[in-house]
Amino acid sequence: MTVTTLGVSSLGVETLDDPASDPALVARMLHDISRANRWFGGRHATRHALARLVGFADRGTSLTLFDIGTGAGDLPLDAVRWAARRGVTVHPIGLERIPAAARVAHHAGVPTMLGCAGALPLRSRSVDLVLVSQVAHHLDSASATRLFTDCSRIARRGVIIADLRPSLLAAFGYRLGGALLGLHQTTIDDGVLSLARGFTPAALESLCVGVGGGPVSIARLPFARIVAWWRTDQ
Repeated sequence: MTVTTLGVSSLGVETLDDPASDPALVARMLHDISRANRWFGGRHATRHALARLVGFADRGTSLTLFDIGTGAGDLPLDAVRWAARRGVTVHPIGLERIPAAARVAHHAGVPTMLGCAGALPLRSRSVDLVLVSQVAHHLDSASATRLFTDCSRIARRGVIIADLRPSLLAAFGYRLGGALLGLHQTTIDDGVLSLARGFTPAALESLCVGVGGGPVSIARLPFARIVAWWRTDQ
């Protein structure tokens, strides 16, 4: 598959912006990010939106979840567990532009394609749910809007955009909490930059409106998290 690129945000460059980053460092950082998702609200943000898109009527059914920028695959695997407790089977699929990350996710149990969000390798209406977690802040506004439009195109049920809100307090807390958890210093530094590149609710909504599908819902969550979701089956 040809790996294409989207425009990168001008607020700074993170290690995971570069597909050529050292594989050992990538693997370490992805492990760190998985821990951060557990303790600092990443899992909660995804579950919050899933609960609005997957309901009691889905009990006994199977859904596919396509996770763009899946990293270590921890969030789709958490979604599998979350759905199983509700009688729903979720089949995760990942997409990664960094080969080392794709290998990590695949070994964790998430079948992962190597490619870029700028050229999603799926047909229209080919998966039920699309997840984009902590990816959009890496992109410029035009690229993020194109990505969200493409997400609406391939999703039969709905789209989840989970990201971060700018917060000096959260940045301070992440530096402290990251050190206590033993996160790599590069993970901590990049996480603080990610917070600075995050979205206010108004900014995220402006990127989501008009990309296809139903009305956009947005929630501010603890730990400077923000999540948007919309249905594509209406």
